[in-house]
Amino acid sequence: MRTRGVARILLLCAALGGCAVPVSARAKAPGSTVDDIRQAILKLPYYSVFDFLSFKYDKGTVDLMGYAYAPTLKSDAERALKRVAGVDVVNDQVEELTLSINDDNLRWQTYYAIYRDPFLSRYAPGRGVLWGFRHPFGGRALFGTGPAHFPGTEPVGNYPIHIIVDRGRITLLGVVDSEADKTAAGMEAQLMPGSFGVENALVVDRP
Repeated sequence: MRTRGVARILLLCAALGGCAVPVSARAKAPGSTVDDIRQAILKLPYYSVFDFLSFKYDKGTVDLMGYAYAPTLKSDAERALKRVAGVDVVNDQVEELTLSINDDNLRWQTYYAIYRDPFLSRYAPGRGVLWGFRHPFGGRALFGTGPAHFPGTEPVGNYPIHIIVDRGRITLLGVVDSEADKTAAGMEAQLMPGSFGVENALVVDRP
């Protein structure tokens, strides 16, 4: 009787075009897992222009790096990536930035100087011709040519130019489309009063 019942189930599956396999039972392709990791990072609610996250995936292990300004971003990112199918281990190496009034002033002054600059305004949220708010960047491995930041990892973000401020020092991270844009952004940051130094680590995208 059991054999006859199994046969009926198989015939029914064949008639319906095959039985569905539960998602948990399907093997995740590496490319699909990387896409899911990227989307999980982009959906983090407190990930802003003042944070920066980058990752590397290899055989179930994610190395997560970057800087977190939002107080819960580091733990939220780790928690979100652990829920991605195909991820077994998350090495969370994100550095949490020190909070201070001086750093906050530098963040906003630098943000307005760069994103309201007539030469760079196309990178502003909602107006980005390239990555901007509507066009998140990603898929650029070996990030960090020039002053190396997290080499061999993929940066992910909704802003092309991320502004990292730590104890008065400004670091620009992200992707722009020309050396002229990189230079212009760096010059705007260098004009900020109260800054103790600027590192322009923007990467120029060369398709």
